[in-house]
Amino acid sequence: MYAFLARRLLATIPVLAIVAVLVFLMLRLTPGDPAAILAGDAANTEQIAQIRAGLGLDRPVPVQFMIWLGNMLSGDLGESFYYKMKVTALIGQRIEPTLSLAALTIAIAVLTAVPLGVLAAWRFGGWFDRALMGFAVMGFSVPVFVLAYILIWIVSLKLGWLPVQGYRRIADGFGPWLQHLILPSITLSVIYIALIARVTRASVLETLGEDYIRTARAKGLREARVLVRHALANAAVPIATIIGIGIALLIGGVVVTESVYAIPGLGRLTVDAVLARDFPTIQGVILLFSLFYVLINLLVDLSYVILDPRIRY
Repeated sequence: MYAFLARRLLATIPVLAIVAVLVFLMLRLTPGDPAAILAGDAANTEQIAQIRAGLGLDRPVPVQFMIWLGNMLSGDLGESFYYKMKVTALIGQRIEPTLSLAALTIAIAVLTAVPLGVLAAWRFGGWFDRALMGFAVMGFSVPVFVLAYILIWIVSLKLGWLPVQGYRRIADGFGPWLQHLILPSITLSVIYIALIARVTRASVLETLGEDYIRTARAKGLREARVLVRHALANAAVPIATIIGIGIALLIGGVVVTESVYAIPGLGRLTVDAVLARDFPTIQGVILLFSLFYVLINLLVDLSYVILDPRIRY
């Protein structure tokens, strides 16, 4: 186990190195000049050249990369072109809203989808099963931003139940924090509920046909215990896998959701940095997202040992 963990942690180093090189090169090769954006439309060529020199963009690309790599290895992700502050400090300011949104979203998705999937498998072919499959199709089909605007119009504008946009930190109180996050979390959780519920249904449905399920029922165990203790427990590995994938996919979902709901998190920061061609900020955020993705996959792999004792590393 410890050897496996050490190998996986060491494997993150080349992964992050490849991501760093690709992101750095892609930003430099795509059209758009950060100096021209910072200078404004009224700036002349000389002023833009001065800004480029101040940002270090007049140096050869390999030199820029080596400087950035050296700083990154020492824990310095550079200074934001647009915000004029350290990228690490900027990420520190924006990480709480994103983690809050992601945690609440995945909690809603898991607590809703797993019971729905188990019930659909138990009532296979019935109206509940067909309704869940219809909801799953809808959840995959409706874009996040469309669902967001529909919920804002109904829940916030028409009914006035929840705030339209914005974010309140948890230090300001749990109630205001939850009020500002519940609508974005529901919006973002729909697609994950559909995804996790379908996989849960398929996995539990497969286990319900096994001999040990018939044996458990023949022993007179309650149906709820058969479903949870025997069927769901033995179908947990694929469910854990899809939950882990869902958490990783939240990276893309928070970008759209935070933009629609004006949440000052890492997703909104990424959009603003891309529009401003803020190279250091984009590189820092993408590296953080990549590290997050790798660690989530590692935790999913480790969870297999707990969920299925037959698995050993």
